[in-house]
Amino acid sequence: MSKITPEGLERIGSLGLRPEQLPKHVAIIMDGNGRWAQSRGMPRIMGHRQGIQSVRSVTEEGCRLGLDQITLYCLSVENWKRPARELKFLFSLLRRFLVRERALLMDQKVRLTMIGRREGLPAEVLRELDKTVSETAGNDGMVLCLAINYGGRTEIADAVRRIAIDVKSGRIDPDSVDESTVESHLYTAGTPDPDLLIRTSGEMRLSNYLLWQISYSEIWVTDVLWPDFQADDLLAGCRAYASRERKFGGLPQPARA
Repeated sequence: MSKITPEGLERIGSLGLRPEQLPKHVAIIMDGNGRWAQSRGMPRIMGHRQGIQSVRSVTEEGCRLGLDQITLYCLSVENWKRPARELKFLFSLLRRFLVRERALLMDQKVRLTMIGRREGLPAEVLRELDKTVSETAGNDGMVLCLAINYGGRTEIADAVRRIAIDVKSGRIDPDSVDESTVESHLYTAGTPDPDLLIRTSGEMRLSNYLLWQISYSEIWVTDVLWPDFQADDLLAGCRAYASRERKFGGLPQPARA
């Protein structure tokens, strides 16, 4: 369980909020890297490089605020359609992030996890990913989950396939299959659903992200491009979340009461 730092308490209090009003799990669609770079006359890949600074800022702020988990949409299954040069740079950037940020993750007691298909990912990326996941496994602070080679529909299809295998083998009675059965076969099995989904760059779509898990998540969209998204922007999203009435199909529920 992540603990709020004194600085985090001060920041929360400056907004007139209580810690229990904040989301515990925040999922983020990091959008706008290419537009950020192109608006400055730079190659698209420079936006991805600058976006790493935002990942660091958001991770540190999440730790200060005592969030339990942040899940970042790093690479979708659709991103394989991008130019080979851009993909090569993205994987190189991801590998370097896993190496260079390892000490910071340990210092912040962050536990790194990953969801998505491993198939097709470069061996050097998987090697550094597995090393960072292993080294941070004992940390008891915030979870930083990277969605890599991920797609919501792909995740559900993979879950259905695994359920079908279990039914065929007799491990599952088909008449007993329900929502909990599906949840237990998702990549995110055992992880609480996001309370808040943030999308940067002003786009109003889900982009095949956590389609099952965000069924009752609050959604907050900001026009800020991801490379410009910083700690204060995450706090603004949390403040917007705290102002919502969460009904879950029934009567209003106070946020994180």
